[in-house]
Amino acid sequence: MARCAFVVAGVSLFGGCQSSTPEPQNMARTSLQTAPADLQLICANAVVAQASGARVLPMSSRQLDATTYAVDVDAGGRKFNCVVDSSGSVRSVQPA
Repeated sequence: MARCAFVVAGVSLFGGCQSSTPEPQNMARTSLQTAPADLQLICANAVVAQASGARVLPMSSRQLDATTYAVDVDAGGRKFNCVVDSSGSVRSVQPA
């Protein structure tokens, strides 16, 4: 009887390990176009002057139009919004 309980417990553990992958259209990154990594880093560098020595990290980004991206940057807990174009020119940096 104990062996039967062990088998049932083992089968239920394996059944709980299955994961379902969402369909591609339901994945998070398919709804918005993010800024390329180099443009995110350009925005992070643009915030450094206002960061007072804090660690500066790009947190999220989104495409605004065909050539412009918005990047949200964290500088030691202070939030900034940066707008950069596809050629790497920073259009604006504003505290959030």
